[in-house]
Amino acid sequence: MVNLPPEKLGSFYLGAKYDVDTKEISSESVNYDSRDLTTHAVCVGMTGSGKTGLCIGLLEEAAIDQVPAIIIDPKGDMTNLLLQFDGLKASSFEQWINPDDANRKGMTPSEYAKATAKKWKDGLASWGQDTTRISNLKNAVDYTIFTPGSDSGIPINIMGSFAAPKLEFDEHSEMLRERIQGTVAALLGMIQSKVDPVRSREGILLANLFEHHWKNKEDLDITKIIKGIQSPPFSQLGVFDIETFFPQKDRFDLAMAFNTLVASPQFQYWLQGESLDIDKIYFTPEGKPRHSIFYIAHLTESERMFFVTLLLNSLITWMRAQSGTSSLRSLLYFDEIYGYFPPTAEPPSKKPLLTILKQARAYGVGAVLVTQNPVDIDYKGLANAGTWFIGKMQTDRDKKRVLAGLEGAMAEAGSSEVKNLSKLISSLDSRVFLLHNVHEDRPVVYHTRWAMSYLRGPLTRPQVKSLMTEKRNKSQQVRSSIFEEAAEISLEAPPKAYPPSIDPSIDQRFFAVWKSSSEAGMEINLMDGYSLDYEAQILAAGKVRYFNNKRGVDEVEEVAFLAGTPDDFGRSDWAEAKKVKSWEKALHQEPDHPDNVLVSYGNLPASMNTAKEMKAVEKGFSDWLYQNMRMVILEHEDLEVNQKVGESKEAFRQRVQLAAREKRDLEMDKLAERFEKKFEGIAEKIRKGEQDLEEAEADLRDRRTAEMIGMAETIFSVFVKRKSRSVSASATKSRMKRKAKMKKAEELEDLEVLQQKYDELEAEMEEKMEEIKSKWDMITNEIKETEVKPRRSDVKVENLILAWHPYWTNKAGEKTSALK
Repeated sequence: MVNLPPEKLGSFYLGAKYDVDTKEISSESVNYDSRDLTTHAVCVGMTGSGKTGLCIGLLEEAAIDQVPAIIIDPKGDMTNLLLQFDGLKASSFEQWINPDDANRKGMTPSEYAKATAKKWKDGLASWGQDTTRISNLKNAVDYTIFTPGSDSGIPINIMGSFAAPKLEFDEHSEMLRERIQGTVAALLGMIQSKVDPVRSREGILLANLFEHHWKNKEDLDITKIIKGIQSPPFSQLGVFDIETFFPQKDRFDLAMAFNTLVASPQFQYWLQGESLDIDKIYFTPEGKPRHSIFYIAHLTESERMFFVTLLLNSLITWMRAQSGTSSLRSLLYFDEIYGYFPPTAEPPSKKPLLTILKQARAYGVGAVLVTQNPVDIDYKGLANAGTWFIGKMQTDRDKKRVLAGLEGAMAEAGSSEVKNLSKLISSLDSRVFLLHNVHEDRPVVYHTRWAMSYLRGPLTRPQVKSLMTEKRNKSQQVRSSIFEEAAEISLEAPPKAYPPSIDPSIDQRFFAVWKSSSEAGMEINLMDGYSLDYEAQILAAGKVRYFNNKRGVDEVEEVAFLAGTPDDFGRSDWAEAKKVKSWEKALHQEPDHPDNVLVSYGNLPASMNTAKEMKAVEKGFSDWLYQNMRMVILEHEDLEVNQKVGESKEAFRQRVQLAAREKRDLEMDKLAERFEKKFEGIAEKIRKGEQDLEEAEADLRDRRTAEMIGMAETIFSVFVKRKSRSVSASATKSRMKRKAKMKKAEELEDLEVLQQKYDELEAEMEEKMEEIKSKWDMITNEIKETEVKPRRSDVKVENLILAWHPYWTNKAGEKTSALK
């Protein structure tokens, strides 16, 4: 039995050392420093080698340490992470066991579930784990299974991948062009196109479409891409005009290929669900770390490549926006990289994977890449990996390829000790792995610990659907208000009408009207006495600048409010006004309504008759903005971390957690250094005591021998009638023996005291480490909201508009908004 080592933040309990000669598991646990994962890890082993159990154990440890993870799951094995039964009851297992396995064992499903529950309980106990640790694991992170292209789990809306990145294009042009290239290659793969995504005219046109829109900070979607192919927003590519380079007829064929893809009912699943937002993938809205499993077993090869490429590119863009750190910020786990990282071919996924391996370390992002096909992998690219988990190999060819790759990684780290590893790898059993870590002195052979998650094998889509039912029901789209939707509605050119006569210096505009019952979503019978009445309102638009140098805030917010008409003193009730977006598109210079309807306009109050009176309204709006507009940001005073403009709550909480983790790691390192000197002092005394004990034991042995010789001499002297000097000498030797015995006992007692001091010091250090963890856990939660107020000079009113709001009015005088 292996005892559970003390829980330490940043220390992953992987298993125990293993003797390949005796086939015995040592009682000495193997722990892995989480920070070593920032130099990435590779796990290689044949089917049945136990690598799934190893990797799930590694992810469990990351979850306990609250490190968020993106988990790409091409086969469905990693969904087992959700099968965590803290009660270890047979009823919990019964739903998930394979009935065929029960039949092969000659058991009923109930009997097999009971046996499995006992097996798991005993297995965990043999590695010092219990149900409490499972509960801690379940509560540490949020587990979510995402199913792109399907609603079995939580669907992913890929449109977010085509949105303009929140980065300056000129400043990050190289990285963004690499992302565009990968996205274009993935898109062409989705339509089964075999053209070169870099050199073909199809790839060049698509890449230029992305660059054009992203430079102008305009989001793209599939519809815009198809329209952009038909009518590009530029007239020239290179030195040729667009028609010479890529004639319209040929562009139509490309547009039709994408339209055929979009027209497929199955493709609609790609446009539903949560956005591909890495902040939200790594953290819940409440700031809880998340292990997001991307289940892609149901997708075709081209669909898998398409999605994986989008995901990796989104991760790189997110990563580049983070601050540098030496702590482990997050994980990317890829359960099978075969086909995504070949040695010679260049699939769209390879370049982003290489970028992550080369650059992610600086941002605290660790990658764990796994394969059971060790031959067709680019080991030169894997030379950046600092940790290798090598399991049982199927053939000598596999072993030679792995050793060649490991040799490259060791050479990168400045080491060349490979020759002794070949024999070692050949002797590995199932669940036994060679762990080579460039941060340690020598490789370690170890046996993986028992996984806390139930390893039942790949889950099917119906099983995933069952697991995700509750979360899927919560993931509902929120409908925008009528004023929020105004920006997205395409307005037709309004018919000519006669507006009311007002001071020409007043800006007067009109909201558009629903022109049919179907548009309005209600029954409007114009022949049954309905009329259209316009009522005057005030739409005021302006800009508010929020500036706070200490918190690094300098942001301008554009605002617009729709309020009722002002009173006789020019005062409008701005507190009750409605905030509107994109009002420019919702308002027209002339009325827009059906031709065959009776139209009337309400009276204007005297406070709106002239431009001078409207100035008073403007002044009131400016005062209200100054007194009421606030920018609320999150901040952590102790850590001196403030929410950046445009930064989500999840991203801010992640920065707070990272800052606390860095300070915690630093404090724990200093504590460890301080105790290290004390440990060395006691250890030196123990070594000295052991040496004194050896000397005392040797002296005692010599005294015993001398005493026996003395006794023999005494007996001999009796027979030969010598003098009594031998008796006296024998007594002296007995006294010396007693002194030597007492000396040994004293040395033993001193050693016991020293060992007790060592144990007490170790317990004291663990207690202080736990205090540091608790302190920083509490500090992390001390996030508060703070308001940034505008200065008087930072409030600008840019538009004050008399806005006519249309209402349908029936014979009874009941009014219904006619806003389009």
